Amino acid sequence: MSMFNILDISASAMHAQTVRLNTVASNMANVDSISSNAEDTYRSKQPVFQTILEGNKSEPRGGVRVKEIVESQAPLKMEFSPNHPMANAEGYIFRPNVNVVEEMANMMSASRSYETNIEVMNTSKQLLLRTIQLGK
Repeated sequence: MSMFNILDISASAMHAQTVRLNTVASNMANVDSISSNAEDTYRSKQPVFQTILEGNKSEPRGGVRVKEIVESQAPLKMEFSPNHPMANAEGYIFRPNVNVVEEMANMMSASRSYETNIEVMNTSKQLLLRTIQLGK
C-alpha cells in the first residue's frame, strides 16, 4: 500500500464522518418538531457505513463509504395535549424519536473520528516529506 492510498482512505473516512455529523445536525434541528399524526412526524436518521473491499479509482480499497441512511424504528413520542393547535382528534401530538443524549454522543464520536483522520493525514504527509528528504 502506498502512502497516497493512506491519504485516500482517510479522506473517505472524513467524508463518512461529515455525513454522520450532518445527520446528527438534522436530528437535533428537528428534535422539537410536532405533528398531528405519526406518518408526518420526523424520525431520527442514522448513516450506515460500509468498508470498501474492492477499490477503484474513485474509492480506495480499505476505505469507507456511506451505504445508506436509515430511519430509526424506535417508537414516536405521543403527548396528550388537547389544547395544542396541532393535536389530533384524540388530543395527542406526536414528537420525533430523537434522543438528544445519543445524538450528542454521536456528534462527539464523529468529531473525534474526523480529527483522528486529520492526524493520520498530517502524519502521512510528514512521512512523505521525510522520505523525499532522504535522497538529498
